Amino acid sequence: MNSLLVAMRVARYAPRSVMRTAAWAGANVGYLRNTKARRRLEANLALVTALEGKPLARLTRQGLLSAARYYAEVLEFPRMTPAQIGARVRMENADRPLTCLEDHGGAVVVLSHSGNWDLAGAKAVLELGPVSAVAEVLEPPAVFAQFVAMRAKVGIRIYGHSDSGTFRNLVREAASSDKRLLALVADRDMTGRGVQVAMWGHGVKVAPGPAALAISGKAPLIPLMVHYERLRGAQRRAARSRWGTVMSFGPVFDTSSYAGEGAVERLSQDWAAWIADAVAANPQDWHMLQRFGWTA
Repeated sequence: MNSLLVAMRVARYAPRSVMRTAAWAGANVGYLRNTKARRRLEANLALVTALEGKPLARLTRQGLLSAARYYAEVLEFPRMTPAQIGARVRMENADRPLTCLEDHGGAVVVLSHSGNWDLAGAKAVLELGPVSAVAEVLEPPAVFAQFVAMRAKVGIRIYGHSDSGTFRNLVREAASSDKRLLALVADRDMTGRGVQVAMWGHGVKVAPGPAALAISGKAPLIPLMVHYERLRGAQRRAARSRWGTVMSFGPVFDTSSYAGEGAVERLSQDWAAWIADAVAANPQDWHMLQRFGWTA
């Protein structure tokens, strides 16, 4: 049986402290053993921050611990109550998506692989409105089914990334009168058909989906950064965690101003520039342990 599937089942009964300690220990072991994940994260962070030597090593360890925290929270996610999610996650500039929902019926929200996007989605459902999202199809199928069911319980509708009808479904949702946020994690191109943009002074390929979807559905586009912060006092007790999640919404891009040839490329560059600055401000929470789309 897949180890992640086993962990998801064990997590239903294991104390939260056990899961968090196991995740922390696993991240430290991976760092000390200089695993492939550590090497890739370190290489990616070097290009984002221009750090080297001990400062880069410290940041890499923080990044591995942040990624481990995300996975521990994913295992804990089915046991979180709405009150705990509300205490654990706070939003900045929430008026921007709320205005889009009221005036346009929805928005396309584009994210990086930062912080805990599952908790961000749950918070959005609680305080903004319904959310649809695209997720990478994991193997084996039972693991992906568990993730879909877990997110569905908090009101997040999931489409598999490999589903050929996903884009059509999302365009239909973007153009409908149903007030809904459409969330896509898009800083890593997984199709090989990415759009070339500039991020952190380098050429990068990102997913074209958010810009294409927003333009096709005539929906506004909003970038979102998700990162961690320390919790204290009453809020920490209410959240049952020393770590909280921050959702910071960026500027609203009016897609009616993007038309003609190269529109997807221009809009992709605009959201990518904002995401690049946001990641650079919190690089320890950018969970890019995989091969990234650097081109220059």
